[in-house]
Amino acid sequence: MEKQGRVVVDKVGGRSTVTRCFSKYPLKFIIPRKVGSSETDAVWVYTLTYGGGIVSVYKSVGSKCCEQVLEARVGNDALLAVIPDPVTCFSTARYSQKQVFRVASNSSLVIVDWITSGRHESGEKWDFDLYKSANHIFIEDDEPLFLDMVHLERGSISSIAERMQDYQVIAMVVLLGPRIKHIQNLVQENVKRMMSEQLHIPSTASGLQLKPNSDNRFTKPSFIASSSVFGPKGIGVVVRIAATTTESVYEFLQHQLAGLEPLLGISPYH
Repeated sequence: MEKQGRVVVDKVGGRSTVTRCFSKYPLKFIIPRKVGSSETDAVWVYTLTYGGGIVSVYKSVGSKCCEQVLEARVGNDALLAVIPDPVTCFSTARYSQKQVFRVASNSSLVIVDWITSGRHESGEKWDFDLYKSANHIFIEDDEPLFLDMVHLERGSISSIAERMQDYQVIAMVVLLGPRIKHIQNLVQENVKRMMSEQLHIPSTASGLQLKPNSDNRFTKPSFIASSSVFGPKGIGVVVRIAATTTESVYEFLQHQLAGLEPLLGISPYH
């Protein structure tokens, strides 16, 4: 079943206001009148679907794939934050999503894109058939700024679970633009500190090594994060995460994105 929707936010009387909102069953938008302080100029949009998920049943029919596409245009000096809960695919699911963002040179953008290994209480861990997630950012005249794709597919030689080993969550956070520059700097510093505490950095140029335990065997970190800059003059930062628990990623996102509260009204993942 195809679902469609569109939301437009403009400045009206100096305040950010929803000027158009349309959705087609089974998609539904909920737009609360007030989130956080009245001094905060922000519009929150919650995307819901009937049945508790993107489709009522995630399981694929034959080789068909459930698909979701998000297209967004972020205007001058505007901020868009896409901060969903993680995707959780049922056993044998085939799911693909694509998110396309078109920004101006002074737009700001936050993207959180993450997936868990499945419904652990049902014994599902990386038991789906296919997961694809594409995030494309274009600046000004459709010039590519950031093109990213995650592709996990059950193989004939090895399963997704075997390739992922003990890690149950993978995540990506994109921070772009001047309005969140302070958050970019803080997140990069925090990631560097966190990893230096978990990994031993030798004095030689051989790179990072895992800390040995008391038996001189290397232990696998339960949470791994890396950050890097992209775009002209490093206007964007991307953080990539692999973790053994969903709770640890929630905690990371809550702490690292807390600086958005003055812009959004409330802290993400509070």
